[in-house]
Amino acid sequence: MRGQSPALLPEDVALLPSLPTTAARAADGTGPGCTSEKEEIMESVARGGTRWRRFAVVMVPGVAATAAIGVAVAQGALAASFSVSGQQFKVSADRLEGDGFAQYGGMDVESDGKTGHAVAVSSFDDAKLYNMCQSVVTPNVPLVGTITLKLSAGTKKDQPAVAHNLYVDLDDLSGEATFEDIDIGVAAGAKTRGPALAKNTPTGGFAQQARKATIEDVKQTAWATTAGTFKLSGLHMSLHKGVKECY
Repeated sequence: MRGQSPALLPEDVALLPSLPTTAARAADGTGPGCTSEKEEIMESVARGGTRWRRFAVVMVPGVAATAAIGVAVAQGALAASFSVSGQQFKVSADRLEGDGFAQYGGMDVESDGKTGHAVAVSSFDDAKLYNMCQSVVTPNVPLVGTITLKLSAGTKKDQPAVAHNLYVDLDDLSGEATFEDIDIGVAAGAKTRGPALAKNTPTGGFAQQARKATIEDVKQTAWATTAGTFKLSGLHMSLHKGVKECY
């Protein structure tokens, strides 16, 4: 039942990853007052909330997610509804607050119809981004050389950038993340959080979802972003000669 944390069975404990013990734990893994990280994870699950310091560990949980993205690509799961440019862009934000989060594997395709890029589709019903920056570098522009297009928005604390039905097709993401009511390993077609599943996504593919996601110090590299609406408060766009990315 959603909202009530299920009891961990012995077989569930066996599936938890083997993690290094804390510094206070004795070398042989015993000793009074010593708590392993596996036990800390169990305690966190029991509370119904989960926090990981390394966001990539959560969002791409090892071999399982990599394999899921590979299967999605093989089955033609097109994430973006348009051909991508072939240029990646970077996005950073001091803080992202998202309601209705879901993530699953997909693929973006360039305009030649032959070049594909495996992506993790991160989607939100609603998201707020504080002090957002977006940058894209175009090299070897005739007569001027390399140019960076830079955009900023939501720089005032009480006026963040706001998006509805947001999809981000990314292949690199880092930050300090906290999830509330998270489900990892749900079938993509059975998810109950986030906006509608991206076009052609295999319904049996690996996915994860959460009622709420909060990420501090967001840094991501993406191929595409799609939103139903995207309000950029305090928008400022500028061109810079050379490479001057958000991070």
